[in-house]
Amino acid sequence: MVDRGASALSLPDDWPAHPDPILALNRMGSFDWDLDTGVMQMDAVAHEIFDVLPEEYAGRPENLAPRVPPDEAHRLDTHVSTSLKNGSENYGAYFRIRRRDGTLRWTHTQGYIRRDETGRPRRIIGIVRDATQELSEAQDRREQAALDDEARLRQTNVVQITTAALAHARTVQDVIDVLKNNQGVTHLGATSLVMGLVEAGRIRLVAEGPEDSFVPGTLVTRIDEQYPMSEVVRTLTPRFIESPEEFAESYPLLWPNITGLGITSAAYLPLIAQARPIGAMGLLYNDRRGFSAQDRNVLVALGSSIAQSLQRAMFYEQEKDLAQGLQQAMLPRSIPSIPGADVAVRYRSGSLGREIGGDWYDVIPLPGGRVGAVIGDVQGHDTHAAAVMGQLRIVLRAYAAEGHTPATVMARASVFLHELDTERFATCLYAEADLSTGVMQVVRAGHIDALVRDTDRACRRLSVDGGLPLGLSAEFGRLEYPVNTIELGPGQTLLLCTDGLVEQPGIDLDDGMRTLRALIATGPDDVRDLADRLIDVAEERGGEDDVALLLLRRHTADAQRSGGRLQQHVGPGDPEALREARHMVRAAVRAWGAQERADEIELIADELITNALMHTEGSAVVTLRALTGPDRRLRVEVEDASSALPRRREAGEAGVSGRGLLLVDRLADVWGVEARGAGKCVWCEFLVPDRE
Repeated sequence: MVDRGASALSLPDDWPAHPDPILALNRMGSFDWDLDTGVMQMDAVAHEIFDVLPEEYAGRPENLAPRVPPDEAHRLDTHVSTSLKNGSENYGAYFRIRRRDGTLRWTHTQGYIRRDETGRPRRIIGIVRDATQELSEAQDRREQAALDDEARLRQTNVVQITTAALAHARTVQDVIDVLKNNQGVTHLGATSLVMGLVEAGRIRLVAEGPEDSFVPGTLVTRIDEQYPMSEVVRTLTPRFIESPEEFAESYPLLWPNITGLGITSAAYLPLIAQARPIGAMGLLYNDRRGFSAQDRNVLVALGSSIAQSLQRAMFYEQEKDLAQGLQQAMLPRSIPSIPGADVAVRYRSGSLGREIGGDWYDVIPLPGGRVGAVIGDVQGHDTHAAAVMGQLRIVLRAYAAEGHTPATVMARASVFLHELDTERFATCLYAEADLSTGVMQVVRAGHIDALVRDTDRACRRLSVDGGLPLGLSAEFGRLEYPVNTIELGPGQTLLLCTDGLVEQPGIDLDDGMRTLRALIATGPDDVRDLADRLIDVAEERGGEDDVALLLLRRHTADAQRSGGRLQQHVGPGDPEALREARHMVRAAVRAWGAQERADEIELIADELITNALMHTEGSAVVTLRALTGPDRRLRVEVEDASSALPRRREAGEAGVSGRGLLLVDRLADVWGVEARGAGKCVWCEFLVPDRE
């Protein structure tokens, strides 16, 4: 049996007083184990640790079996046997014992192995102690370390996720939205965010923190003022405010205005890019005090990432503003008021920063109540495309204002673009309309079709013949542009647009046109409201292509201006222009309700044009007018450059000449000849029934 009166068994001289600092905090029992006899003596403390009574312990290790579970005993025996066999001088092990009340307690033992001169183990002197508290504290430390690691990992993930999201931010507002919408601020434990940008030595607030928390006078502040964002910009160092008291003491100008927000701490970070401050950011907290070193490192890293993204966003916005300014300078400054029609134009720049497109629109007032509507798109998205667009718009406008036919306007514009020594081409659609009659001539150069919305809101596509894009038609010598004559009725709306409004990734062009037609059919009646809706849809859809849009709505019959005028130039040896003139006459007769006299009018007009081309030098100008008054009349005028007046004479024996004026005299209700400067005008009028 063990001598219970001994406080401790003797230990070797080199045995450490306290092998582990934690051991000093616990009571230790000792034992002396004679390996030859198998007797292991324990002191009273060891009995208490094993929870055995003296009469229950007969001095042998197997007497402890009721207190040491079998699996624990097996593990401990294996550990001690291994130490005895491998020549170790000592061993240590943790194992569990089961106390009388059934609870398990951790125990630690350390033994010093005494060997003889041959190295045979003869004796083990050691200690035992209750290690439950020690392991519990160690477990707590491990759990806390795991929590710290988890928090550190979570914060690192927030920085990584936020940084990845910021990579897609293009504008300053995008940067702010990423910080708010991706819950980056919330994951960092902050309640809200404030941010300011440095502009001309001042800080302009761009994110004001909690809702309805704007402090008057802080929208723009000086860098030398006593505000936290001013301080971090001025010093280029972060400012961590760890308590409301510190906030109130450090910033007496700001704190009285935000006391109601419940702020307990705040972190203000300078946003530095390329070694200069571009702004400052503040994170406000409602439920924390103080910042650990890890917190500060994470926030500083986040501030650096935000600064880089913010600088990219600022560069992007500057480039986009410059590009849009150049684009707008190339477009018409204003759209003239067009009697007889409502006009709306819109332009949306693509989302490509400094890259700009060559889309354009134009509205050209023409003599006689006519109007030219142009939509076009120069190939490419750069400043060169915009420059080409500006020049092309101006020359096309000049050609139209000179009175050339739509086909001639398009052909000359193509030659101009070809001679501009650029590899760019352009698509274009030009519509010339007489708003009094609704007769419209449309020429298309590789552009998408126009659309027309009827008074019942049904929208249809104007599938008209077209030619090659501008520049290409001159390159390949195919300058013929078919003229398509249609009628735009009172209340109908013509829509011209560039492909940015129609084309979408992965969607067929025809499907895009059907979608656009549906939008137009369900859109507002007013052309301005309709234009706003269409451009809003394009904005929501996004995309990298520009969008130009032109809407022209002809006034209803009640608002229609009386009379009308159409004009066509016909050059000598230009059969295409002659055909276009005939188409114009036929369309005017139909539009002005003169079908009953269509054959007479078309025959006389053709005769006068032919005479002008055969008997004079130069071109002829054909003009048709709808005259109102006591009766309705259709007037045909043919001008030429010859001052020689025609005379009526009998037809020759062959009957191929001399019959022109005879036909005019017999078929027209009235006719005459007028001298006009260096030339003359032969005219005739036909009475037509009133339109129902």
